[in-house]
Amino acid sequence: MKRKILLATAAATAIGGAAFAASHGMMSNKLVLVSWGGAYQNSQVKAYAEPYKAMHPKVEIIWDESSAEAVAKLRAMNEAGNITWDVVDVVASDAIRLCDEGLAMEIDHDKMLAPAPDGTPASEDFGELIVSECFIPQIVYSTTFGYRTDVAEWGGKEPDDVCDVFDLETFPGKRSLEKRPINNLEWALYCDGVAKEDIYDVLETEEGQARAFAKLDTIKDQVIWWSAGADTPQLLADGEVVIGSTYNGRLFDLIVNQKQPVKMLWDMQVFDLDGWIIPNGLPEDRLARALDFVYFATDTQRLADQAKYISYGPARKSSAPLVPDHMKPHMPTDPENAKNTLLYNYEWWADYRDDLDAKFQAWLAK
Repeated sequence: MKRKILLATAAATAIGGAAFAASHGMMSNKLVLVSWGGAYQNSQVKAYAEPYKAMHPKVEIIWDESSAEAVAKLRAMNEAGNITWDVVDVVASDAIRLCDEGLAMEIDHDKMLAPAPDGTPASEDFGELIVSECFIPQIVYSTTFGYRTDVAEWGGKEPDDVCDVFDLETFPGKRSLEKRPINNLEWALYCDGVAKEDIYDVLETEEGQARAFAKLDTIKDQVIWWSAGADTPQLLADGEVVIGSTYNGRLFDLIVNQKQPVKMLWDMQVFDLDGWIIPNGLPEDRLARALDFVYFATDTQRLADQAKYISYGPARKSSAPLVPDHMKPHMPTDPENAKNTLLYNYEWWADYRDDLDAKFQAWLAK
């Protein structure tokens, strides 16, 4: 209770200071936004940054593509007493960690964000997707697999099950997997026979973790590890891998816009959330600009506009009807695509991430 009171007080102070700065023309004319690069960041540029810039031509918007290292970099900035970022796009589990460590600012969603067009408060419009007091939800996406459709060695067969990723006999060739434990350990346990609903219970145990790494061992020498979301699409396009994991929106861009011979494997796609956090400790003029930007960028229309450019579902309920019809079949939430999905456990990973990161890196080094 004491922590909630302190957070509420901090939020009220932030709102008051930012409002004062804004009303007195003290908003910074520079805005540093942090995201992931590639097709996803481009969708943010088109839907959010360009229209915001058109409204505020004097504002210089600078993009940094460091979201994958957001936790480590914000820790370092905080230690150095020099926060250089204003608004940071992070996955939900990282938002929870940053909030718990006091590195992200508490958000009063109903005061700091726009209501829905019918007046529904932001907190109700985002609903259960607000998984942290510091998190401003933006999109629902999934991490899933894409595969080439022209692999001669497959004899006309195509993978239709996530466990085909582990079947080197039927589907030979290089794979690409993200260079982190998240998703890889879940898929490994599932394909080693663990029921979907038991995955996190098993993964909590030393035996379960060893079992997951043992399953990954079976394909380790055929894996190219990726760190940036653009890596797998490029590897698939170049034919360096035959199947690889990445974010569904990156694969959409590869398949629909680049017209590469690639298909989606939706089985056991892992649902996740992406959204904004505002670092703690910003000067009032920068905070005022950051709050002004997120108020604009997370309203109903802007979140729906992002779905014009990439196949991620908008986080607001009120945005869903505004998504263009031609994009709806490409959304991870489409019923045809969501027959067998894994709901990513944000809180579990917030608790276990540091420990399993260390174990994963040690395993990679073997």
